[in-house]
Amino acid sequence: MRLVSTLTGVSLTGMMLALSTPASAAVDAKLLEMLRANGSINQAQYNELQGDLAQETKEKADQKAQSDRMSSFEQKVAWAAKTQIKGDVRLRYEDVNVDNPIARSPNQDRERVRARVGFYSEINPQVDAGVRVATGSSADARSTNQSLDNYFEKKQLWVDLAYLDWHPTAVPNLHLIGGKMLQPWVSMGDIIWDSDINPEGVAVTYKTNAGPAEVFGSIGHYNLKDNVDGDGVQYKHDAQLYAAQLGTKFNAADTVKVTVGASLYGYDNDQASALLRSLGNTTDQFNLVEGFGQIDFTGFAIPLSTYGQYVKNTDSTDGKDTAWLAGLKSKIGAWSLDYNYRDVQRNGVVSLFTDSDFGNGFTGSRGHKFKVGYEIDKNFSLGAAYMMAKTDYSNLPDSNASVDTLQVDLEAKF
Repeated sequence: MRLVSTLTGVSLTGMMLALSTPASAAVDAKLLEMLRANGSINQAQYNELQGDLAQETKEKADQKAQSDRMSSFEQKVAWAAKTQIKGDVRLRYEDVNVDNPIARSPNQDRERVRARVGFYSEINPQVDAGVRVATGSSADARSTNQSLDNYFEKKQLWVDLAYLDWHPTAVPNLHLIGGKMLQPWVSMGDIIWDSDINPEGVAVTYKTNAGPAEVFGSIGHYNLKDNVDGDGVQYKHDAQLYAAQLGTKFNAADTVKVTVGASLYGYDNDQASALLRSLGNTTDQFNLVEGFGQIDFTGFAIPLSTYGQYVKNTDSTDGKDTAWLAGLKSKIGAWSLDYNYRDVQRNGVVSLFTDSDFGNGFTGSRGHKFKVGYEIDKNFSLGAAYMMAKTDYSNLPDSNASVDTLQVDLEAKF
């Protein structure tokens, strides 16, 4: 250090003391005092070395401050590196034609936009967090579409996701999720759950291998409405949903993969919630039992999947308590194709949560749904859907009336 090298000409005792002393500001200051006290250096030398020591102490302090700033910056960069920003923008043209339309089910010919952006971060190796905002003409859980109207007025944003996902390393593939989350269950169709619905509550998901098969499952509790019956704020007075699912995936052959499972969606205090049955239901009791499956054929020149679901509301007593869907889908290069037929009796599922596009979002509907998509470029695609629905009295004044819907989408993801 500079202090030691400056001691040329001082006594051998002072030099050896300087060389054997740890290099720190406090020790160096004490060393100078000792050298001056025993006459090894004069006052002029003391003043010179003291100035050198002060300069050296300042340089070390500056270096430490810079190192601390770099450490803080590196920590921020490390956090940013573990955070992903994902989103999409979709432009849609939609045309809805209804036989003898009424105020509740009007014809529509409109342009719409959907914009979503989410932030997904690894808090630590065991905890993830996600927050997403999305557009929407209203707070409707089944739609993030915003109609383009009202003279260029600004559009609203809504909290679409806000969750924590704890996946302890001690139990691989176990996830404990809380908040407003993506659907934690597997869906083979949208007759129970519109794909835009993000449930709110707590859920546990798990999957594991059992020999050649994969077994997956989930359970969850979701609060729908506090104090729905007006008799108190305790949980027993809330409209609630309890969900459980169990399924398996396995290879039936080298080119055939099978997925099968069953779900239970049970509701508490549903009889006190008029909103649950506001879009076609005539019952106020829901306990949905679902069976679902999919078979993937990969050995054909064109890959093909067949899928379906069957639902029964075991609490309904009017005989209109089932819903089913069966479909085929494939992907050929940049093209994707999907077709399904469904029959949703008026009390087979909860009308508030079923697909909002088919039959104007009402139960008591049956018919065809066609979808085609084309990937124009990476993360940029064109798609179209056409739905041919027949509806009963729960929707329109005429039994077996038609609701035909065309949607054309241009979508970019980032």
